[in-house]
Amino acid sequence: MEEFHKVRRLPPYVFEQVNRLKASARSRGADIIDLGMGNPDLPTPKAIVDKLCEVVRDPRTHRYSSSRGIPGLRRAQANYYQRRFGVKLNPDTQVVATLGSKEGFANMAQAITAPGDVILCPNPTYPIHAFGFIMSGGVIRSLQVEPDDGFIPAVERGIRHSIPKPLALILNYPSNPTALVASLDFYKDVVAFAKKNDIIILSDLAYSEIYFDGNPPPSVLQVPGAMDICVEFTSMSKTFSMPGWRMGFAVGNERLISALTRVKSYLDYGAFTPIQVAAAHALNGDGADIEEVREVYHKRRDVMVDSFGRAGWTIPAPAASMFAWAPIPEPFRHLGSLEFSKLLIEHADVAVAPGVGFGEHGDDYVRVALVENEHRIRQAARNIKKFLATTAKQPNNVVPLAARR
Repeated sequence: MEEFHKVRRLPPYVFEQVNRLKASARSRGADIIDLGMGNPDLPTPKAIVDKLCEVVRDPRTHRYSSSRGIPGLRRAQANYYQRRFGVKLNPDTQVVATLGSKEGFANMAQAITAPGDVILCPNPTYPIHAFGFIMSGGVIRSLQVEPDDGFIPAVERGIRHSIPKPLALILNYPSNPTALVASLDFYKDVVAFAKKNDIIILSDLAYSEIYFDGNPPPSVLQVPGAMDICVEFTSMSKTFSMPGWRMGFAVGNERLISALTRVKSYLDYGAFTPIQVAAAHALNGDGADIEEVREVYHKRRDVMVDSFGRAGWTIPAPAASMFAWAPIPEPFRHLGSLEFSKLLIEHADVAVAPGVGFGEHGDDYVRVALVENEHRIRQAARNIKKFLATTAKQPNNVVPLAARR
């Protein structure tokens, strides 16, 4: 039977191939150290859980909630932006709660995209940044860029070679998967360029609080005039270790937020009210929970960089996010990221995310998530050291799985 139109537009989900291999190995009794999916292993802070339990006992909170977020939650997010970034938001018109930043991005794409609209999108990038628009009938023009002096020229080329003129530009710093961080000066240049060319900016700031070495990542909305063209998406998944709670936000330009809010009103009734109340409680806190989470990832980053380096795999230390963007060791680079990821599962009992899953320009890398404790990260390094040593002595014994079939 022929696949439906929208399904045909989606490529095979690369990560599913790794997941199947991982499940198969575990069924055989292998102890797989999973550094693949960015699924936080830390518990949600007790005070947030306690607030959820308190509120859920009130049967009135079991009714339908508010799709755009209860007022107290939207106020809490506005207050957070004021404290953290010095950005003033109207909680009634410039803030909407989303079911995680992923849902917010996908529904924003539904709200603003007409068939054939061109979207400028980094490559590699988190899949929803591109496929949210593809599923909405848009066309992606990929930009192989970093937040440096080459960014604006790349966007200029993208505009020059796009018909029709691009509708929007996607930003994601700290980046998933590359962990690159943008400066406020970079945002100033991009906002000025986008305003000059009448292009919307959609910024994914999901990792704003997972940063190291004392440099908090800025918000694009800190740039004067950015509110005219920008919407920014954030998430509580990593900041407060709340991935399963599905709570995020879109904030910024009133017209764009209104469009997203209207689409959402047809699709959902918002998160369960006790979750929204608990989320507001978290945002109104003193920041100690955020600092604790940040410190855990900081220690894991240092352990990973050190232990993997001593194992023979040099990985640049990420400045932010819960990921490292790791170049595939040279002897394996010709295999590509998917086959290398399969080899790690089979020969080292370690799972990582193949870089090609984030775009074709990511195929020389894998993404390593800091979602196991320090002991397990060191064990992963020991496993990888043995794998690399065995390969160096007997390279012909390590064959890509695809070549065996």
